[in-house]
Amino acid sequence: MSDKAILTCALTGVLTDPRSHPVPVTPAELAASARDAWEAGAVCMHVHFRQQGEGRGHLPSWDPALALEIAEAIRAECPGVILNFTTGVVGPDQSGPMACLRAAKPEIAACNAGSLNYLKTRADGRWAWPPMLFDNPVEKIEALLAVMRETGTRPEFECFDLGIVRSVEMFAQVGMIERPQINLVMGVASGMPADIDLLPLLLKYRPRDCAWQTTVIGRAEVWDVHRRAAELGGHLRTGVEDTFYLPDGARTPGNGALIEALARIARDVGREPATAAQARQIWGLA
Repeated sequence: MSDKAILTCALTGVLTDPRSHPVPVTPAELAASARDAWEAGAVCMHVHFRQQGEGRGHLPSWDPALALEIAEAIRAECPGVILNFTTGVVGPDQSGPMACLRAAKPEIAACNAGSLNYLKTRADGRWAWPPMLFDNPVEKIEALLAVMRETGTRPEFECFDLGIVRSVEMFAQVGMIERPQINLVMGVASGMPADIDLLPLLLKYRPRDCAWQTTVIGRAEVWDVHRRAAELGGHLRTGVEDTFYLPDGARTPGNGALIEALARIARDVGREPATAAQARQIWGLA
């Protein structure tokens, strides 16, 4: 286990309305929020892109010029930062994410490693949204990996359940990837729960010696999972994409406070947050 814990900040997410939540949208807002997270200990920024303009900030964008502008703004505020781009889309058309990768050439990008029925229910027994298939067949993954090889971007395989974790090992076996890196996404209602007892089982089935981190979505329950992940040697991620709540239950004013809380957890279990240079070495980016 590394005595260093790499902290990632998920800066904004995909759909949350900035009119009601503290999510940055513009390049300047994203850069300022990244700086807050950077100063608190995050050395990797996971970036989504939102449409610009009044009343549009809750909608996703795949404008490569915007992606480049955001990347340059964050790099200017956080010299040496590691950028991690989102790539997830429903359906076969990945031209938007691919264009953003080619424009900004981030060090890392998410690669959703399997399909998921994306579901959530309300207390009154209705669907929270129409049931949706987040489709990630192998041919879609292969096409995205080809662009990542072109741009020098390391894939981070997003795993929503145990079968997807096991699939990543098969990707390595057939030569799709060397030295895979995984992200255990916990807390999606129709995926893996945010459950500390699940972590050891997931690690049992991860590719041998692969770097791993957790993305934990929810409220109060997320912080115990972060602590257990830190104890087990995982790297750590939080941000307003994943939660709006601090360990004491208060709503966070932004990303900086969430990363401060995550850094305290890492230190509490004897792991110092990694510097950007150390993170590059651990993840094989140096």
